[in-house]
Amino acid sequence: MVIIEDSFKQRFEEDTYIALGSFDGLHIGHMSLINKTIKLAKKNNAKSMIFTFKNHPLMTINTELAPKLIMDNNSKINVLKSLGVDIINMVDFNKDFMKMTPEDFVINLVSSYKAKGIIVGFNYRFGYKNQGDVELLKKMSKNLGFTVQVIDPVKSKGNIVSSSFIRNIISDEGDIKKANKLLTRPFMIEGAVVKGKQLGRTLGFPTVNLDYDKKFLLPRGGVYYTVVEYKKRMFKGITDVGYNPTTEDNKLSIETHILDFNENIYGEKIKVYFLERMREEKKFNSLNELVEQLKKDKLYAAKQKLEISFKN
Repeated sequence: MVIIEDSFKQRFEEDTYIALGSFDGLHIGHMSLINKTIKLAKKNNAKSMIFTFKNHPLMTINTELAPKLIMDNNSKINVLKSLGVDIINMVDFNKDFMKMTPEDFVINLVSSYKAKGIIVGFNYRFGYKNQGDVELLKKMSKNLGFTVQVIDPVKSKGNIVSSSFIRNIISDEGDIKKANKLLTRPFMIEGAVVKGKQLGRTLGFPTVNLDYDKKFLLPRGGVYYTVVEYKKRMFKGITDVGYNPTTEDNKLSIETHILDFNENIYGEKIKVYFLERMREEKKFNSLNELVEQLKKDKLYAAKQKLEISFKN
């Protein structure tokens, strides 16, 4: 697999079939589109390419409207690599790219990358002010000599599966199990471990505090069963996303009690995979009540399987 960051400067010698989209989260709808691209490329002795962006377009167009991201670029690349994609083009969506007309965008795909096929979702839009659509692609394909494949929407219980739909499930509903089925892999947050108030240590439940990138999505507040990855080792965890109402911290934090773990990892990177929402955050009448609940949480987490399911 080749990873490039190219805005139509390169000139390919081999034919390509190109999947277009932002692909945040790489959910089951995206998988349908990507697998079709790989299949078509192999059938026609061409290379499969994912043409996407290393930054969300709305971060350039209007930062106030930009959504919180589900997946980081490294994770996205690793998933695409496992699928067997030949080329990933992570384009920088800047102001120059934003001003490109839809017609120029398509012409560039053909002239730079020898596109013989373009694969998009049913509602794909592109070019300056999103003026380009599927109908324009079909019209231009006749003159430029490429095929267009439009992938039908994938639905879950009557709802069209999209990145925005999944964001709502994670951040508003907190239904991590539901979201993970649509994502084909557990929702994950990565960051460095930073020092907190260290109250958990005095209660017998030491926690690690995660310093996460604010451009990424957080689950709805609550307590979750998680799996923590540290230096390629996996541990069961109990993660609290919220404001610690019992101790009245009034500051949003992500704190994880890692089971069967007793290492000093301040400054180290960890990944926290969210598998199940166990309960709401609650203000307890005393620290003793909090400790009793934490014991129940730990007992529940200890009974869960230490595994992460990745399905392509």
